[in-house]
Amino acid sequence: MKYNSVFDIIGPVMVGPSSSHTAGAARIGLAARNLFGEEPKWAKIHLYESFAKTYRGHGTDFALAGGLLGFATDDPRMSKALDIAKQRGINIEYIEDSASSDHPNTARLIIGNDEESLELVGISIGGGKVEITELNGFALRLSGNHPAILIMHSDRFGAIASVTRILAKYEINIGHMEVNRKDVGKEALMVIEVDQNVEDFILEELKNAEHIISIAKIVS
Repeated sequence: MKYNSVFDIIGPVMVGPSSSHTAGAARIGLAARNLFGEEPKWAKIHLYESFAKTYRGHGTDFALAGGLLGFATDDPRMSKALDIAKQRGINIEYIEDSASSDHPNTARLIIGNDEESLELVGISIGGGKVEITELNGFALRLSGNHPAILIMHSDRFGAIASVTRILAKYEINIGHMEVNRKDVGKEALMVIEVDQNVEDFILEELKNAEHIISIAKIVS
């Protein structure tokens, strides 16, 4: 693993006990909330391997709940997140999944409300850093450490160009971009990590671009 600073080694400012099992889990939960666009009413969380074995002792359960509540890793309410979620009427179910995974600190979050749902797979890679590897069945690689926009669009000529033209107009630099589709001509997912948070008025313009179905963002 490549470290860019001493803070990558000692981990983030956080409520403990573990940067990978607590801070990382909180960031996975927060990414799911941000991509869903609001606080969910329910969540089913599958935990794999190390997460499944130690999630109560290492605080992975309350950290994931805290992320879903919108708490930052250093929020003093983090350790009370399970109680707070219950008070807000959020039903959270933890499932110790015996299936194998590519990384020992893996969680699959299925969250939703009465109308819609979202499914996300995240891994905690150490030092509070995470990667989102799947969203609603689309494979992707999203670090969660940079602002990002995720754009569901029709797999049509011009869809990608219409998005990049708008970002260029507002001088928003793209740090990483990937596109994934399930089949030719069907729905596709554009994942764009950028150097600064994208303002809401720009998102509105992007929503009106050619062949765009929906947009979600992750802020830094």
